Amino acid sequence: MNMNGKTILLTGATGGIGEAIARQLASAGARVILVGRSLNELRRIERELQHTAHKGFALQADIASAEGLETIRVALTALQLPVDVLINCAGVSLFGLLEDNEPAAIEKVINTNVTATILLTRQVMPFLHKEHGRILFIGSSFGALGFAGFSAYCASKFALRGFAEALRRELANTPIQIAYVAPRATDTRINSDAVVALNDALGNSVDDPATVAEAIEDLLVQNKLRDINLGWPERFFLRLNAIFPRLVDKGLQSKLPIIRRFARSSSNSISSTIPSTGKTAASTTR
Repeated sequence: MNMNGKTILLTGATGGIGEAIARQLASAGARVILVGRSLNELRRIERELQHTAHKGFALQADIASAEGLETIRVALTALQLPVDVLINCAGVSLFGLLEDNEPAAIEKVINTNVTATILLTRQVMPFLHKEHGRILFIGSSFGALGFAGFSAYCASKFALRGFAEALRRELANTPIQIAYVAPRATDTRINSDAVVALNDALGNSVDDPATVAEAIEDLLVQNKLRDINLGWPERFFLRLNAIFPRLVDKGLQSKLPIIRRFARSSSNSISSTIPSTGKTAASTTR
C-alpha cells in the first residue's frame, strides 16, 4: 500500500510512539487524523505536520469514554472518506507488584488497552475502505511474555493480541487485513522513572520511537500484513517462551530481586495519571 493520500486514523497520537508514527506517515504523504486527549499537544503536532500532511487534522477525544467514541464517529461521518488504516496506539502502562497496584489503576489499564480499543475498532470498521482497509494494533512484547512487575499490563496486551488474532480470523473472507505489532522497550513517557531505572539495571535494549514508526511504515507498504515483534534477542526470547516456558521461568527468576526492588520504589512514586495514595498507579499514554 502506497501511503500517499491514504487516510490514517491514529489513536494515542500525542504519545511518543504515536507522534513518531504521525510524523513518519505524514512525511510519506498520508492524511493522518490525530486522536488524543490533550488539545494543546494535538495542536502542536498538527501545526508541525502542516507542511507534509494532506488535509489531516486533530481530534480531541478520549477513546475510553462514550463521548470520545461519539466524537470520532461524528468526525468520520462528516469526513465522507473511507479510512484506509486504523492504528490503535493509545494505551497506558502499569509497573509495580500486584499487591501494590491501586484497583483504579488496574481498571484504567484494562479499560484503555482492551475495552476501549475493542469498542473503537468496532465503531471504525464500517468506515474502513471496503477493498483495502487495514487495522494495526500496537501492542508489546509483554503481550506474549508474562513479566514480573507488569502483571496487569501484560494481561491487557495478551488480551489485545488475542483480540487481533480472533478478529483477523473473523474477517478472513474479507479484504480487510489486521496485524499486531509488538515493540520492545521504547523510550517514551509511558515509562516511569522506576521503569527506566529497571531497564538500565537489567541491561535491556531500548528503542527510539522513530525506530518503531519506521517498522510500521515498512509493514504498511507491504501487500500482505503480518504480525511482527521488534528487536533481537526479544524475538528469540518470545519463541523460547512459547515452546519452553519453564526455561524462561528459571531465567527470569534470577532477575526477580532486581525487579522487586524497583517495583517497590515505583509504589512510592506519584508521577501518574491517576491520583495515588502511595501505591502504584498507571503511567501516561504512549
